[in-house]
Amino acid sequence: MQFGIHNPSWLFGPDPYEMFEAVKHKAQWAETHGFTWFSVMDHLIQIPGVGLPDEPFMEGWTVLTALAAVTTKIRLATLVTSVAYRNPALLAKMAANVDIISRGRLTFGFGAGWHQPEYQQYGYEFPERPARRIRQMEEAIRLIKTMWTEPRATFHGKYFHIEEALLEPKPVQKPHPPIMIGGSGEQMTLRALARVGDACNIFGDPDTVKHKFDVLRHHCEAEGRDFNAIERTNLTSLLLARTDAELKAKRERYAIPDQFRGYALTVSQANDLIGRYRDVGTQMIICGFVKNDQETMELLANEVMPHFAA
Repeated sequence: MQFGIHNPSWLFGPDPYEMFEAVKHKAQWAETHGFTWFSVMDHLIQIPGVGLPDEPFMEGWTVLTALAAVTTKIRLATLVTSVAYRNPALLAKMAANVDIISRGRLTFGFGAGWHQPEYQQYGYEFPERPARRIRQMEEAIRLIKTMWTEPRATFHGKYFHIEEALLEPKPVQKPHPPIMIGGSGEQMTLRALARVGDACNIFGDPDTVKHKFDVLRHHCEAEGRDFNAIERTNLTSLLLARTDAELKAKRERYAIPDQFRGYALTVSQANDLIGRYRDVGTQMIICGFVKNDQETMELLANEVMPHFAA
């Protein structure tokens, strides 16, 4: 079992300079404490259930580029980039550069997009039908792969096209950086993943995750893909303490709403939960930390992760 850190909020302090310094410190801390992954959100505004709608929010790809230059071994990703926010040919160029700067540590996190308010605020068209957004996502991935692997790329799709496009230098990773598709829609998203993805990221409890993996396995069989060639990850939020009493005090201090109390666990409970994820086939747990709680990060690194060491 591998472990990663996801950065879902930029509220580290009132100073805008402090925001990046804090996330840089967090990524460097993760790298030196046994984590193999560090990802940032690629939204334009904060999303419901994570933070306040008007909180300061940094753009993901510029942050990822900076992190690539100040870390040395941890894998870096956006979790995940919406197909709508950047022309896919330009995004292919951006991602190739990040892979070069990081010396081959980029995972290309990509998705169909869903948060309509940020589309509206930033002037992007929001296709109401999820099916259209998912088709755009899959077509964009095919275009991006072509640009990453062909000397000059020509691609004529329904939504996107390029003509003899030159992308140099190419990404470091061959044939291309791994592509993680976010989302778990059973009819279209997981089918697209089976066709064009290299990794999945699933939400939900262990039973839900097991079901989604079973659906993905079925799609892989239909597409002639090896299910085990797709990296299987699960994203969860955590708030940890050693004892029930300490956990109760922490929940009260942070005013954790009832609907999020499932994220609040003792170390023993966390070991049991992550063990259940491992048993249903999860290969990496990617953790966001409620209120950026430093003690939770330290407990995970020092008292949970060693429990799952090979």
